Amino acid sequence: MKTMRNISAVVAVILILAGCGGASEQVQNLTGAGATFPNPMYSKWFNEYSKSHPNIHINYQSLGSGAGIKQLTDGTVDFGASDGPMNEEQLKAFRDKNAGGVLHFPTVLGAVVPTYNLAEVTTDLKFTPEALAGIYLGKITKWNDPAIASANPGVKLPTAGIVVVHRAEASGTTYVWTDYLTKTSKDWASGPGKGSAVNWPVGLGGKGNEGVAGLVKQTPNSIGYVELTYAVQNKMPAAPVKNAAGTFIKASLEAVTAAAAEVAMPDDFRVSITNSPAANAYPISSFTWLLIPEQIKDAGKRQILVDFVKWMLGPGQTMTSALDFAPLPAPVVAKELQALSAIH
Repeated sequence: MKTMRNISAVVAVILILAGCGGASEQVQNLTGAGATFPNPMYSKWFNEYSKSHPNIHINYQSLGSGAGIKQLTDGTVDFGASDGPMNEEQLKAFRDKNAGGVLHFPTVLGAVVPTYNLAEVTTDLKFTPEALAGIYLGKITKWNDPAIASANPGVKLPTAGIVVVHRAEASGTTYVWTDYLTKTSKDWASGPGKGSAVNWPVGLGGKGNEGVAGLVKQTPNSIGYVELTYAVQNKMPAAPVKNAAGTFIKASLEAVTAAAAEVAMPDDFRVSITNSPAANAYPISSFTWLLIPEQIKDAGKRQILVDFVKWMLGPGQTMTSALDFAPLPAPVVAKELQALSAIH
């Protein structure tokens, strides 16, 4: 009897140790970094995904698209995120340091909105692309300038000087903003141009969408640009902008969806939808992307990333509207599901 008890005890210990070892082996930690534009959405997704996959922990650092691309290229994160697709130079830099290339997976649609701090103005100000370019070029310096006043008849505008706020670091939100200005203003196109970081003619820098929103909120007579969610969460104006069809459109899920409705999505998913010709489109709309290496040596991490993207393209898309992001068009989802097979 004593021998049997001893054997039973040994077996119990072995089973406990085996169980502990199995549990620890199943825990996987993934790290990502990049865009602040979709961070509210990604925070929600990673949290919800972990609830149904308790042994998977995804840590995402909201540092800006430029930092995300750099960290992915340097191999310090498992995936990156950007609101502007990587350009050829960035893709080459990745290939020079890593095996294979980078795959772009659109995640949601969002809007970059002009937001401002004018205590005496209680209605939504409207902006033309010419006015926005003029303000950020430093050519329009007063709030009562005719370029602003003509789009806002009946609104009493202050004579105060305009305090311009922009991103301080390389940013996908800046890429979307300057991509739009480049398409709509010859002066902008021949000056600062398009990029995640540009030489700003004027203005103060804020770090992240959070930083720009905070700086505008605390600075009287200021204007900045942020992703729509940050304006909504901070109870700040999201100004209507004149679109390519000549209509002033306020950012909304419907207006952002309209901007992507007829886009011809290329196989690599790198596409711009700013200044859409659609009559009811908000003109400063954009996809935002997860950046995933084409070759991932760690089979466990590779499978998790593929499974997460599948989940994001399915249940994840039902969670977007609550955070003021628009879900992906069905044809884009179908195309992405096929593209997942390229990860190896």
